[in-house]
Amino acid sequence: MNIGEIFNQNGRLTGSIATRTIDLPRIGLRKVMSENEKAPVFEILALNVARRWVQVGALWEAASKRTGEVFLAGNIDDPSLPEPLPIALFQADHGGYMVAWRRENMRSDFGGGMGTSRTNYDDRGSRDQGGFGDSTAGTDGELTGADAPFGEEDPF
Repeated sequence: MNIGEIFNQNGRLTGSIATRTIDLPRIGLRKVMSENEKAPVFEILALNVARRWVQVGALWEAASKRTGEVFLAGNIDDPSLPEPLPIALFQADHGGYMVAWRRENMRSDFGGGMGTSRTNYDDRGSRDQGGFGDSTAGTDGELTGADAPFGEEDPF
């Protein structure tokens, strides 16, 4: 979903981003000068309420695994936002960029994130030693080993 646009105006990259709850009517991209290969390509700047430019994010160069298309990817984040806003910038015909947002894939409640292995809890084989993993709990949840209670009169 397109949520903004960046224009090249006399060598300066400026534009806006707007969603239902976020309105950044004036943003800019400042080139990062670094020899570190992990450094971002641009810092994302926005005007604050006092009309001062503040950094609200950064963009790195990325390429689509499927098509090879090169684009910029990063986040807008600020203490005033409830969560980071992931964005991607794609080259536009006018020499600037179209700003796109896409909801990230949700992880399942019990599985890992994308690209992580999942444990099949119904097929644990010899790993099931009883209790809760490597804890001191037995198969019925009672404490065993060094942490077992001395008697029923001991307070918790």
